[in-house]
Amino acid sequence: MVGEVRPIVTVGDPVLHRPCEPVTRFDGELAALVDDMFASMYAAEGVGLAANQIGVPLRVFVYDCPDDEDVRHKGVVVNPVLEMPGLGERHLDGGDEGCLSVPGQYAPLPRSDRATVRGFDTTGEPVTVEGTGFLARCLQHETDHLDGYLYIDRLPVKRRKQVLAAYQDSLAARDSGG
Repeated sequence: MVGEVRPIVTVGDPVLHRPCEPVTRFDGELAALVDDMFASMYAAEGVGLAANQIGVPLRVFVYDCPDDEDVRHKGVVVNPVLEMPGLGERHLDGGDEGCLSVPGQYAPLPRSDRATVRGFDTTGEPVTVEGTGFLARCLQHETDHLDGYLYIDRLPVKRRKQVLAAYQDSLAARDSGG
């Protein structure tokens, strides 16, 4: 596999909680970052990864996940802009969501079952990704990361506190050898 596996940054790290900077140079450094992102995503058994999840505050994400017809989609979007269906055309999918930056925790989170992201590839060429089902969820989730939000930020306060408490408990159990 090309690329270096980098550690995934977890909830609480400031890089996850502020908007990322737009990419201004489409060069070998960006291509190497994307290779590292794919390697890190696959090593963590994820389906999407934003650059800030490996500590790089740039507006770029990678994905490799299925749509609602179980067709696999793989790619990268640099400087994404998320477009959602109009309110009258929007249908919510209330499925569970998780995040590599809040490992082991999942919660139901309604998301639109369709989403489009427009941006660029690593060479600066325009790309458009239209997603349905799980891919739509992934596009929304990864764009949220680049805007400084985790999925838990969209949960009701009580549920967010439960997820964070469960995460802290899992860390304590791991650290105590349990």
